[in-house]
Amino acid sequence: MRPIRGILYKLISVTMFVAMSSLVKSVSDSIPPGQAVFFRSAFALPVIIGWLAWRHELRTGLKASKPLGHFWRGLIGTSAMGMGFASLGFLPLPEVTAIGYAAPLLVVIFASMFLGEEVRAFRLTAVFVGLTGVLIVLSPRLTVDAGLSHGQALGAMLALTGAVFAALAQVTVRKLVATETTSSIVFWFSMTSLSLSLITIPFGWVMPTPGEAALLILTGLMGGIGQIFLTSSYREADASLVAPFDYASILLALAIGYWVFAEVPSRTMLLGASIVVAAGILIIWRERQLGLERQRQRKVMTPQG
Repeated sequence: MRPIRGILYKLISVTMFVAMSSLVKSVSDSIPPGQAVFFRSAFALPVIIGWLAWRHELRTGLKASKPLGHFWRGLIGTSAMGMGFASLGFLPLPEVTAIGYAAPLLVVIFASMFLGEEVRAFRLTAVFVGLTGVLIVLSPRLTVDAGLSHGQALGAMLALTGAVFAALAQVTVRKLVATETTSSIVFWFSMTSLSLSLITIPFGWVMPTPGEAALLILTGLMGGIGQIFLTSSYREADASLVAPFDYASILLALAIGYWVFAEVPSRTMLLGASIVVAAGILIIWRERQLGLERQRQRKVMTPQG
């Protein structure tokens, strides 16, 4: 294990994903979300295939023991991606990022519901505190106000629903890893999202300008690179160590939102985001403590020779 390298890889992946979202936002006025998903998937594939070939994992990447499981993971994950992309057309980038933090909180609940994982009082309390933070972020967009645009309310609901689907996708992945390799999960998700995005053609695809096409191609390349570094980060360090660095994305989103899109964050949004981040880090810290406790118990129970 190389923890410093793992943290570096995680930060690179976070940067790639925030940059990708920024590019999607920059073309959201003219490019439909389904078309953005297509470019994201199509141009991530060469990067992923090249990575798998370099690691000599292309054969395992093509092998799927449970095709139906991959399909459901792809369907749920593609829905999450599409809703997230759509919300970028209505809301500031930092808000979409903050609302997306609901996903890891919801994973705790869904893992208990669908996987039978035990959820103790500490984690459950932290989840509800975090979800309260999400509601604080959402509150200005859902308040009945004559000055509130319907687009902002729609964007808020799209971002939140996208987070729900993202959490369900993570739970699906937890089930898949019991029988499938990481390379096959990454590869078949890209293939499934690419195929599903084509269904949206009748809903208004457009011919992008050369500049828009270049930005869309970059979304795919950055998405593919981000996925590779994300996977690599968990090879190099414990999940409990690198997971908190996910929250660096809010700093990047705030900076890009301000300097690129002239989006000034409100105090309400900053307060809610801070609560969500704090709750998420508490859950990760608690998981790490429990993991260390389990290791100590195993050492005690192991006969010493």
